[in-house]
Order: sequence, then C-alpha cells, then structure tokens
Amino acid sequence: MTDDLNRLGKMAPPAPSQAARERALSLAMQAFDDAENNSHATQGTTGARRQSSIINWLWSPVMNRKFLAGSALATLLVVPAAAFLTLELTRGGLPVDTGGQQIKVAGKDVPNDTKKQELSKPKADAEVDKTFADTKPVAQPSGGLAQQSDPQLYPEPAPRERADGDVTLSKQAAPEIVQHEAEMNDAASPARRTQFAAPPSAVATESMVGAVAEIMPSPVPQDTIAQPEENRDRFTEADTNPVKSVATDPVSTFSADVDTASYSFVRKALMAGQLPDRDSVRVEEMINYFPYDWAGPDNKDQPFKATVTVLPTPWNANTRLMHVGIKGYDVAPATAPRANLVFLIDVSGSMDEPDKLPLLKSAFRLLVEKLKPEDTVSIVTYAGNAGIVLEPTAIKDKAKILSAIDTLQPGGSTAGAQGLEAAYDLAQRAFVKGGVNRVMLATDGDFNVGPSSDEELKTTMEAKRKSGIFLSVLGFGRGNYNDALMQTLAQNGNGTAAYIDTLAEAQKSLVEEAGSSLFPIAKDVKFQVEFNPQQIAEYRLIGYETRALKREDFNNDRVDAGDIGSGHRVTAIYEITPKRSPAVLNDDLRYGKKPAETADAPVAANGELAFLKIRYKQPDSDTSKLITTPVTETNAVPSLDKASQDVRFSVAVAAFGQKLRGTDAVSAYPYGSILDLASGARGEDAYGYRAEFLNLVRLAKSLGGE
Repeated sequence: MTDDLNRLGKMAPPAPSQAARERALSLAMQAFDDAENNSHATQGTTGARRQSSIINWLWSPVMNRKFLAGSALATLLVVPAAAFLTLELTRGGLPVDTGGQQIKVAGKDVPNDTKKQELSKPKADAEVDKTFADTKPVAQPSGGLAQQSDPQLYPEPAPRERADGDVTLSKQAAPEIVQHEAEMNDAASPARRTQFAAPPSAVATESMVGAVAEIMPSPVPQDTIAQPEENRDRFTEADTNPVKSVATDPVSTFSADVDTASYSFVRKALMAGQLPDRDSVRVEEMINYFPYDWAGPDNKDQPFKATVTVLPTPWNANTRLMHVGIKGYDVAPATAPRANLVFLIDVSGSMDEPDKLPLLKSAFRLLVEKLKPEDTVSIVTYAGNAGIVLEPTAIKDKAKILSAIDTLQPGGSTAGAQGLEAAYDLAQRAFVKGGVNRVMLATDGDFNVGPSSDEELKTTMEAKRKSGIFLSVLGFGRGNYNDALMQTLAQNGNGTAAYIDTLAEAQKSLVEEAGSSLFPIAKDVKFQVEFNPQQIAEYRLIGYETRALKREDFNNDRVDAGDIGSGHRVTAIYEITPKRSPAVLNDDLRYGKKPAETADAPVAANGELAFLKIRYKQPDSDTSKLITTPVTETNAVPSLDKASQDVRFSVAVAAFGQKLRGTDAVSAYPYGSILDLASGARGEDAYGYRAEFLNLVRLAKSLGGE
C-alpha cells in the first residue's frame, strides 16, 4: 500500500479538460439552485417563535404534569383554555415576539411574522389563497420575513419612513390600503374579493405581511367613515301663494318687505354647489335685493310713489303681470338725523367660524367708517350671559370703538334673549329724540339659553317695538343658521333682516345702502289690491308668503307691518288672468252673482283692472295714512320688450326665485329663458349685482341638470 502511494505521488497529474471544468461548474450551480429552492425560514427561534410552536410550548408541559394527565380536571380547564388560545392566535389577537420590530399598516401595529399572516388569512376564500399560492418567503436583513411575488402584481415598493425602529408604510401607501379595505368590505362574493386581492399600490417589502392581513375582509370602524355634517339651518315653512278667484276673493292684503336676506343665502348655497332649500327662497326678497330706478316722491310729506306696469307674462302667454314698484323718499345725507346705534353681537361658541364672528367684526368696522362724528355706538355681547363691552361712544372717538370690536372672542352658550334685553336698555338710556335709535343684532340665530322659541321672542319683540327703537338683524354663517328666528325678530320688532355672506355684502348692506338700512321714513307699511271681477278672473301674488295679512288687518293700526327706510324700493308682482282667458282655472259659480249685477259695475265700466292702496305711519306716529292708485289699461305695455329694463330684470328675478322654489307656474320655463330675459335687461349695473345674478342662474341651470 505504501509503495503504491509513493508511486502515485511521483506521477504527473493529467492536463485539465475544458469539458470536465464546465461539467463541474454546471453541477455546482445546480446544487446551489436546489439549495436555494428548498431553503426554509427559521422554524422556531427564541427571537421569533412560530405560533404553532407557542401552542406546543404551552400545551406540552401542562399535559405532562402527572396530577393533570388523564384527569377530568384537565378536560375542564385546559381544553377550553387551549381552544381560546388557538382561536386568538388564528385571529392574530395575541402578541408575537418579532425581535422588537413592528409593521404599521393603515395606522395599525402588525407583528412582522409570516406565520401569523398565514394563520390570520381566511382559509375559506379559495380564490384569495390561490392568489398568494406562488408567494415565496425571502429572508430580510432585519430578521423579518416579507412576500416576494410577480412585480406586475406588486410594483417596486414606495419609499418608507422610519421612526423609533418601526417600519411604516409611506403616507401615499396607507390611504390606498384603507381604500382597498373599504372596497373589500363591499365585496359580496369570493370572486369579487379575488378582484381586490392584490393591493393597488406598492408596499414596502417588510410590510407585505401586514398589508396582506389588512386587505382581508373585516369590519370598518364606524368612526373612521366620514359622516356628512348635519345641516341645522332653520327656515319658516310656507306654501306658495295659490291662484285665487276674483269672484270669491277679490282683495289681496300683505305687509311690505324690504329684507334681502333670502337672496344672499341663496347665493351662498349656489356658490357652494348646492341648490338652496326651497323654504330659504323668499321671492320678494330676491326681487327687492336689486336697486331699481322707480320714480320717487317729490317730498317727505308723501313718502312713497307707486309705478304700475301691466305686461305679458313671459312663462304663460294667456296671463299678464301687474308689476308694482314703490320707492321711498330719499333723505339727503347732510340732513340725516343723529344715530344712536347699539351693536348687539353674538360671541357664543357657534360663532367661532371664519364666515361668522371674523366677518361680523369686519362688517361693523365698515359701518363705523360710514357714520358721522356726532353719531354714537354702543356694544353689547352675549354668550353665556350678556355684557356691555362699550358704553355709548361718539364716532369721533373711532379708535376706541374699533379697539372694542377687535377684542371680541367667541365662546360659551347663547343667551340671546338676555342680550336683547341689555341692548334695548342701553339704547333707551342713550335715546336720541328725533333721531335714529336702532339695535343691530348680529348672530347666526342659535339662541339656546333663556326664552328661545319663536313665540316667546315674538312676544318680547312686540313689547320692545313700542319703545320707538328699531331693529336690524344681520345673519351670518351656514349649517346652524336660524333664519326662522331672524324673520320672527325682524317682522315683530319694527325691523329689517339681511344676511351677510361676504365682505362685499357687508359693504352693500351697511355702507352703500346705509340710508335705507338705518334711517326709517315709514313704519307699518301695508298693501292692499282689489281686482275688478269684470276684467280679471284670477290672480296670484308672487312671493310675500310670510307677509300675508287678513283683509281687516289693513285698516287696523294695531297690526304691525313692514318698515321702509330712506330710498328703499319695494316691488310686488301679481300674475293675473283676464276674463275669458283659456288659462282660467276656476269655473264660474252656479249660484253667484253675475258681474253685471254687482254694485261696482258702473266703476268697472271705466276700465279699471285693479285698485291699489298703501297704508303707512310716520316713524314717530301711531296713526296711519292712506295712498291710493287706480290701475287701468293706460298702465299696460303691448309686449315684454316695451317694458322698462328694470321691470324686465325684476320679472326675470321673480321667475328665478319661483323656479328655485319649485313653483308649478314656471316649471316649463327653463333657466335658459330666464338667463336670456335677464341678460337683455342688465342695463348699467354699476356695482355688478346683475352680472352676479346671471352667473347664479348659470350655476342653478347646471346644478338642476338642465
């Protein structure tokens, strides 16, 4: 043996063969591939123990105890506990040691353990299992495991953010997984779930275990679903005025209304991409929002002058419109009386929004700049209770007033009734005889402390109006706006109401129209129209639903009505149906008197269509006066084009308001026709109000799907 070995040692080795070298390299590569393909993850280390090994670790020592083995006590105690542990481990409810590393998916901490993912995956979903059947575990440097799969199904992972040792999905990935989870919850079948089995976005390799767990169907917590904000705006419900027969109801009576709040609220709703609540649309306030060039009176002894126009109805060829335009006497700024103003400002918690208290403060700053040096301003605020922020201060001390406005901060509940009491008391203390005494309430109307019902506040305001102190109500905000309360206060307290949705609206209401806003020329203004049954069969008053009065209220000076300020314009429009028109809706009465038999037949022969009466009181008087105007064919124009621009534009606004309210009379009259009518009557439009109206019609047309 030794000789053989020595002989072999002296022999020269054969020359290397290229073929043998290639064969050896091929075998080595095959062995490497086999080892790679057959490799397995660590199966139970102290650093990351498998869930199945945890069960054995807990189960075996207990069952091997001699005093429990085979006993009934083992069955009663250990078996239920083992079942619970198995269930919790399967659901992923118990913590698993992952070497200190956590994966965050959609804001949740998930242990980085492949076996947990395998146990937590619903085995009943065969399609889902099939989707991940080819997934291969790949060891990671961090010691955790991740899923490797087709790059077309799972693109390159998005960048990750790390903090405190945690592996976190990128901000872009997490929302997509949450969305994917919501879509999976909506899936009604395994096939549907298969469609969503692969997450739509890339996920960090270390995070795939948690991502797979997250996309499995599971309930979505209710508090994670965005709920629409509750809309608590309140409006007075009122049915649209019906068509009335002249034969049975020839007289129409209503209170003047110079408020403009409805138009501003409708604008805010449309600008927010919503059609307004139908009850928020008061057609007369939309019409009266715009300045019209109606002819005014020559002097303040007769504070009104009426301009009446009869014209064809654009939305019904078989009816006519009776258009009444009233303008009040315009007091020259130099002769305007002294003003004693009390700003009553809501600073409750509900006013803590950008379009409420901050806008309110800016609006009052604009008004202060408009007032004369001898005018006085006081400030009362209310939240949990009312308090005086500023005693009556002359405008010449403007810095003090503006400083007081700037210090206002929101907070607390809303003791509105208490604030009204304090404001009226302060206005009474600083009362200017022969001047303007006015409380200016600025609020969203959310009175929730003290008397807050409409009836209680109505009674309060009826008592306050006897003091000779007028009221202006300025509304702010949406979502919690109490328009019904605003109307109650204004209509029962010798008041007017406006809605301030922008600083431009504050400029219009408090600066450009300061005279009409602050200086009253008449109070308790009422209108009454009697129609001639020989000429008119039916009529319908457009708007003024919340201002209707009984026939007997017209001559009753104890009944409150609307107030008109310097230069105010009031417009009222009736749709009237002539006798024998095919548009007549009511049949003649079988047992009623014929028109020729009525006592008014001689008057009717003169060709009167109607008779207009206006009753009013001077601001410092309790006795009313009367103005009358007959309406005849001399007031008529043969076609719509022959009417003035102001008449045509106001008719377009009336049509728009009715359309928003869903009035049947204009249901077939499209927004496009309203737009054409208003565009042709735009006129000068110095402040751009009419151009804005045209845009609102376009918005409503789009939102209405026309």
